[in-house]
Amino acid sequence: MAADPSSPYIKLLRNRIDIAQTPLSAPGSRLLLYRNPKQDSLYLKFAERLMEMVPGLEAHRNHPPFLQNFVLINDRGDPLSFNLVSYPHALFLETSLGIFRITIHEPDSLVIGLPPAIRAGVCFKVSSLYASLKTLQFQTNGKLMKHEQTPVEGGCQHEYIVAGGEDLALVFTFEHQGNSCPQVAAFSEILTQAECMWHKWFSQAPSMSDPYRDQYYYAWWVLANNLAEPRGQLKHEGLMPSKHQYIGVWNWDAGFHAIALRHNDPSLARDQLRILLENQLDDGMLPDVVHDEGIVTSIDHPVAGIVTKPPILAWAALKIHEVDPKLEFLREIYPRLKRWNRWWVTKNVGEMPSLAQYNHPYSSGLDDSPLWDRGIPVVSPDLNTYLTIQMDSLAVMADLIGLPEDASEWRQRADAITESMVEQMYDPPGGIFQAFYHDEAVPAFTPFNLYPLWTGRMNAEIEARLVEHLTNPFTFWSPYPLRTVAGDDPSYSATTMWRGPVWININYILIEALQRVGRRALAEELRSRTLDLVARNDGIHEFYDPEQGTPPDQAVPMFGWSAALFIDLCLQLKVPLNSIAQRKS
Repeated sequence: MAADPSSPYIKLLRNRIDIAQTPLSAPGSRLLLYRNPKQDSLYLKFAERLMEMVPGLEAHRNHPPFLQNFVLINDRGDPLSFNLVSYPHALFLETSLGIFRITIHEPDSLVIGLPPAIRAGVCFKVSSLYASLKTLQFQTNGKLMKHEQTPVEGGCQHEYIVAGGEDLALVFTFEHQGNSCPQVAAFSEILTQAECMWHKWFSQAPSMSDPYRDQYYYAWWVLANNLAEPRGQLKHEGLMPSKHQYIGVWNWDAGFHAIALRHNDPSLARDQLRILLENQLDDGMLPDVVHDEGIVTSIDHPVAGIVTKPPILAWAALKIHEVDPKLEFLREIYPRLKRWNRWWVTKNVGEMPSLAQYNHPYSSGLDDSPLWDRGIPVVSPDLNTYLTIQMDSLAVMADLIGLPEDASEWRQRADAITESMVEQMYDPPGGIFQAFYHDEAVPAFTPFNLYPLWTGRMNAEIEARLVEHLTNPFTFWSPYPLRTVAGDDPSYSATTMWRGPVWININYILIEALQRVGRRALAEELRSRTLDLVARNDGIHEFYDPEQGTPPDQAVPMFGWSAALFIDLCLQLKVPLNSIAQRKS
């Protein structure tokens, strides 16, 4: 029987992974293994869109499991109850016959290790919906005593019983595009390989001590568990926002993910940006998502139109450069980032001269925000702040790669956007930057009305007003800050996506904004409260209730950018970075 884990990192995360909510997967793998809540059975899904099976960009969210009602059985075929212990590398299922172990191997094989000197096996239903796309192969290093297949409604029931050794492995390989079944090794060898892989991942990360240590390493597990191997249009290993629901590499998310990955694997961090930049359209636009079958550049709801995400990749690229300087990478991506900026300022300008607008709600990343309640297009201060930060970042990049004239031009253009925001968007009586639908101010009050603080270019009076709003307990400074709609706004809802809940990426940006304008004590307070919010919960989620400090039911678990930015904020406590992006221009 294989030994318990020896890695201190893996031991630290014993039973931290609730596979009823967040699946067992592995770096690179598309397999997602869950437990049926309150049942002694498992099921398996794929982190793939599989649009050949059911067309539609979001159809994968409703795909049924490939393996259903997966149970352990004795030699008579009777189901075994179990007590489950989870680790990053494996599940240990304690039964009356001994401990069964399950891990994922190379990278799309599910491997079950049997207790020694017994006859036992597994039983499950295979869904017929996947018949034209997936094949299931079985191998074992033991003696197959029984394999029975029984047609049932919606699929086929399989029963396997194996005997014959002390270190038995049952290997189920899910073939896709020519993947082959690996040769069967002793289960203890396979388990050791999995443990070594995870130990290496954790040990590459900077160390962390209490009070955030446990959640810090859990966050690193979230990132690795969301990695997917290159396949189809996805030419590099990519980090999905959450294999649980968001399939593919997403534009906004890739930049935030890279901020954490730079501390562990800078090359992998750079590849997250390459995935988007290498799929740039001829007009300079970057896709919203890159996935196996292609890219997402348009969507038909809530309005039909092209869709992308806010321009943060130049900012993220400089953060990678701070930790692992590679001028050749900056030279590689600079032309594409210039074209990306040109697309925003030429294809997205409407009624307000020199300011860009959102032509689709989803291009903001703020899908359900009340900013869109009156309609689209909207000229919003957050987009024009992103463009200012992008131009500041491109200026630094141009200096680094020997293009001083470009650098000067970028700074002038960033200054011009800021001046235009002050002239056309700032409301002196209200002390905020307004968003506009056509020529009417959008009445919703959100932290995005305060975003120009991040530019570092506001005069003292405007800066003071913005900070006053930010720290007002009735608006954004909630018990667990920051609300994403003011608490006294009629559209506020503590649990509805982008209409009130805390999003860690927005906190991260406003922490950086406060640092940039010299409000360091306030930045440190917001950072501390953000870290406490994430750490007080068992998992790491998409967003949080700002009043209760818990994730609403609809908040996706195992969420990448929440984990990534939690990691970076933790590391700021340990070794504050002299961030290029935080310096005043």
